[in-house]
Amino acid sequence: MSEKQAHLNGAYYGPSIPASESYHRPRRGGGGGPLGCCCCIFGLVFKLIFTAVVFMGLAFLVFWLIVRPTRVKFHVTDVKLSQFNFSTDSKPSTITSLSTSPIPRNPNKKIGVYYDRIEATALYEGQRLSTVPLTPFYQGYKNQQTFLNPVFKGQQLIVGSNLLEEFNQQKSAGVYEIEMKIYLRIRFKLGRIKTGKFKPRIECDLNIPLNNGNSVSTFQTEKCSVDYFNY
Repeated sequence: MSEKQAHLNGAYYGPSIPASESYHRPRRGGGGGPLGCCCCIFGLVFKLIFTAVVFMGLAFLVFWLIVRPTRVKFHVTDVKLSQFNFSTDSKPSTITSLSTSPIPRNPNKKIGVYYDRIEATALYEGQRLSTVPLTPFYQGYKNQQTFLNPVFKGQQLIVGSNLLEEFNQQKSAGVYEIEMKIYLRIRFKLGRIKTGKFKPRIECDLNIPLNNGNSVSTFQTEKCSVDYFNY
């Protein structure tokens, strides 16, 4: 009995239990691997792009709030047409002395405009009648110029007999629908800073009475459209 008790209370001298091997779970996308480097680079590039976009947006917002840029505006206050003959045969149509008065207005308080190139064209039903170059000039802040007075003269063959009916109707009414387009090359000036060149196109749809002494129609001031992106 005492031997059994001693055996139970004594140390256990059986075979040793092997120590369990530690298990290390493999890391996903280790920092030293190529995949981890690519992720870090892409993350850094994205942050830089996002920061640049936010900065540019804030800068543009501040610029707009301070400067408040507005498009240059054009309108025509007066026209005079002394003669307009339409021909559908081999003889060209004749436009004799069509004078117009396009007035550019710069509504900006802090932006000036350089008109480096000005060219006015008169068209009838989409076909060119005459083109006139105009003198370049600079337009200051909150300013409008009244010295632009292109005069269209000359002969131009207009193709299309289907236009004769439209022309006769306008002739009977004493009012002709003539379009004037003004092609510009301009630069803007803000303080001492000058921008690059822009090429807007001005379109003026004019209902012009024939000024031959018999017409009782009067010309109404026409507002022109300004297109900066379709030149």
